[in-house]
Amino acid sequence: MAQSDNTGGNSTRGAMMRMTIGIGVLVVLTALLFFFAPEGFYPWAKAIHILAVISWMAGMLYLPRLLVYHADAEKGSVQSETFKVMERRLLRGIINPAMIVTWVLGLWLAWKVFGFHGGWLHAKIGLVLLLSGVHGYLAGAVRKFAEDRNEKPARHWRIVNEIPTLLMIAIVILVVVKPF
Repeated sequence: MAQSDNTGGNSTRGAMMRMTIGIGVLVVLTALLFFFAPEGFYPWAKAIHILAVISWMAGMLYLPRLLVYHADAEKGSVQSETFKVMERRLLRGIINPAMIVTWVLGLWLAWKVFGFHGGWLHAKIGLVLLLSGVHGYLAGAVRKFAEDRNEKPARHWRIVNEIPTLLMIAIVILVVVKPF
């Protein structure tokens, strides 16, 4: 199975281009929502935000598990090549779009409902930023695995697998309990 992603020096340029496009899409969608959202959009925004969060978290919990198994697969094997396809499709088809929708609607809800006020909201946004950083780390790992450059053992990916779970627990408690 041939890998269609760029390798070498083009890999960094391609990643930067995808990141720039992703940030551009985030900014444009958020701006459109801020200026053109109809009055009755709130329940839809909340529902879609929750669905996007569920999708993002499902991917963030599954991707490191794939990396655990991939780390133990022999480079160049059929199993390794299959993991590459699974990881790439999960990241590009589910995790990235879900994160963008989560951010766009989350920022809109934070503005529309709470006016960006509340200690719990600031803490939540901080934790979502950390989760986005983990997302970036995993995206980089997928790129390294695709290029057969992973140097981390399966144990590392098992530990990384727990980080999204811990962040999710803290975020949900902040949203539901609003402790401060």
